[in-house]
Amino acid sequence: MFLAELHSEEREAFLELANLIAAIDGNRSIFEETILTKYKKEMELEDYQLKGLAIEDILKIFKSERSKNIVLVELFKLIYSDGVFHHQESESVQIIKKYFGFDSNEFASFKDWIIKIKELSFEK
Repeated sequence: MFLAELHSEEREAFLELANLIAAIDGNRSIFEETILTKYKKEMELEDYQLKGLAIEDILKIFKSERSKNIVLVELFKLIYSDGVFHHQESESVQIIKKYFGFDSNEFASFKDWIIKIKELSFEK
């Protein structure tokens, strides 16, 4: 939805992060795979080869508040795509929250917004 706004280096970093989050519970669902494919297409990175960067190396690439907000919103979309918020995903999100400096209220607002969007998509 907002990934096209990221700069080239941020797009690659986001794809690295999204793949890391999708695989963190040891099981990449069909829902996660579908969203990852959409991310690649939206960012025009269909041929991008993952480098396997560490989360700390990925997060330092996002400097603007706008980029950080985009990352968090899109990651919640990915995380909730399979309907389960796994413990490992929660730990990773907490690392991201802390690194980006989100306060608890702002963080909860993003999370609630994504859950509502997901619910609306099922009400068709």
